[in-house]
Amino acid sequence: MAELVFFTGPMDCGKSTLALQMDYTQSAHDRQGELFTCHDRSGHAVITSRIGLSSAATEVGEQFDFFDHVVSGLTAGRRIDYVICDEAQFYSPDQIDQLARVCDELDIDVLCFGILADFRTELFPGSRRLVELADRMETLQVRPLCWCGARATHNARTLDGVMVTEGSQVVVGDTAGTQPAHVVQYEVLCRKHHRLKMSKHVAMATLSPDVLPFEEDV
Repeated sequence: MAELVFFTGPMDCGKSTLALQMDYTQSAHDRQGELFTCHDRSGHAVITSRIGLSSAATEVGEQFDFFDHVVSGLTAGRRIDYVICDEAQFYSPDQIDQLARVCDELDIDVLCFGILADFRTELFPGSRRLVELADRMETLQVRPLCWCGARATHNARTLDGVMVTEGSQVVVGDTAGTQPAHVVQYEVLCRKHHRLKMSKHVAMATLSPDVLPFEEDV
């Protein structure tokens, strides 16, 4: 019986890597599927992982209808055993409902990957709907770390290295610190330092290096 599964966790916990691994595992067992993404970090219709893996995918725009798309594919003679949906937090609640319909009415496994909450600690609408509808939800076991060394659980948006808590919910930014400082960037923090709005940049500027567990990249 097909399932709607939501794999979730904060940034840097390996969601896209797992999505690509799941596609590889499924296809290795003679199953055929389709990959979807929305606002991938690369800026293209592709699922990319920070460890260098990537695969072409269908971009999910505001007007995209999953059920119509899959039915059209099946009608055209394509075999679809599963669908993998990366960056599912950016999907609309209606699109999540469409995915549930794909699972229930077409008996196709739907595997969704995304983060729960935004930089303001508010649930994304797509993620909230997945929590409401998914047959099961799995939290990824790879645990990213805050700059202090504690488990990171919250996503933070920074500008000029300073954490911000206002702005549009969806802004694609850099997570590797390779962009100019004035470009929006993201990092993961523990709850304490997210609450204190203390990003790594602020910590390096205000705390003694002796209390920091990690060295700043040169």
